[in-house]
Amino acid sequence: MPRKPLEPPFTIEYLSILDSDGNLDTALEPEIAPADLKRMYRAMLLGRRLDERMVRLQRQGRIGTFAPIKGQEASQIGSVFALRPEDWMVPSFRETAAMIWRGWPIERILAFFAGRLEGGQPDPDQHDLPITIPVATQLPHAVGLAYAARYRGADAVVMVYFGDGATSEGDFHEAMNFAGVWHVPVVFVCQNNQWAISIPLKKQTHSRTIAQKALAYGLPGIQVDGNDVLAVCAASREAVVRAQAGDGPTLIECVTYRLGVHTTADDPTRYRSEEEVRAWERKDPLTRFVAYLEKKNLLEPGLEEAVDAEIARAVAAFEAMAPPDPLAMFDQAYAELTPALQAQRAEVAERLKRPEPEKPGAEPPPSPPMRGQRKTSRWAS
Repeated sequence: MPRKPLEPPFTIEYLSILDSDGNLDTALEPEIAPADLKRMYRAMLLGRRLDERMVRLQRQGRIGTFAPIKGQEASQIGSVFALRPEDWMVPSFRETAAMIWRGWPIERILAFFAGRLEGGQPDPDQHDLPITIPVATQLPHAVGLAYAARYRGADAVVMVYFGDGATSEGDFHEAMNFAGVWHVPVVFVCQNNQWAISIPLKKQTHSRTIAQKALAYGLPGIQVDGNDVLAVCAASREAVVRAQAGDGPTLIECVTYRLGVHTTADDPTRYRSEEEVRAWERKDPLTRFVAYLEKKNLLEPGLEEAVDAEIARAVAAFEAMAPPDPLAMFDQAYAELTPALQAQRAEVAERLKRPEPEKPGAEPPPSPPMRGQRKTSRWAS
C-alpha cells in the first residue's frame, strides 16, 4: 500500500525586524512606547557595562567565577520586557540583564557570585527563581511552576531561559514533553549563542534549528534574530499572549553569540577563531539598537556615565556588607538537623568563639616588661 503523510509539512519561521545593517522592516516593527524604548536600551547598556566591571572584579579576586552576557543583551531584554510582575522568570546562569530588569539589586547579584547565601534570595513578593548553575535543571521546575499557576487559577505566565547546550540534556526534552502534554503557560527562551562551552552547535544536534524541536512535542517554535531586540520583543509578546489565552507553551530560539568567555574560568581562543568573533561583533545588539534610537532621537546624553555611577554605588554597597555568618550553612539543607549535623554545628560554633591563631611566621607580640624592668628595643646591641 502507498505511504500516506499523517501531517502536513511542518515549517519553522525566522523573524528579523532590524538587521545588522540597520535596515528596518516597518511592517513588522512592534509598537513600543518611546519611554519603554529608552528603558530597554538603558537595561541593555547596564547589562553590558556591569558585565565589563564584573570581569575586572573577578580578575581582582573580589568576586568568584561567573558567566558574562556580552552579546546576548537583546535576547534577554527583548524577551523579559513581555512579562508582567505577576508572571514568573526562571533564569539559568547567564541572565544578568534580565534579572536586573526584574528588580534584582546589582549588589545582590554580586553577592551571589561572591558565594553569599543572600545573593540567591529573591524578595518575598518577587516572582523569580534564583540563578541555576546545573545545566537545564531549571526547565522542569519552570513547567511545574506553570502547572501550579494554572491549577490555582492564577493569571501567570512562566518564562524560562537556557542555552543551546541545555537542549542536549534530558531535562530539556522532559520539560518540553510535559509542557506539551499539560498545555501549560510557559515560554521557553533558548539563547543559542553557538557554543556549549567548547562544543559548537553543529556537534550537538543535526537539526537545522533548535526551534523545530518544539514540533515533536506538539507546540509551536520560532527562530528569531537574537541580536535584534525588536524581533525578540515581538516574538516574546506573541508567545506570552498565547500562554495567557490558554493556548499553551512556545519555544523561542534566539540566534545570538557569546562575544566573551563562557565563564571567567574559560579560554575561548583554544576552540574558536578570532575571525568568527569579529564577524559577530559586527552584529552587536547594542550598536544596532543605538542606530535605531538615533533615528528616533531617543538617545539620552550622559547615559553611560549614569550607568557607571549606578554600578559603582552597587559595588560599594556589596563590599560594605557585613561578613556572613558561617553557621548559616546548616540552615538550608534540612527542616530538622540530623544529630550528626547538630554536633557539627555545635563544633563550628565553638571554634568561632576561639581567638584566631597567629599566622605562621608572624612576630609574637612583645612580652610586657616585668615590674621594675626597663623596656628596651629588641634591636639594642
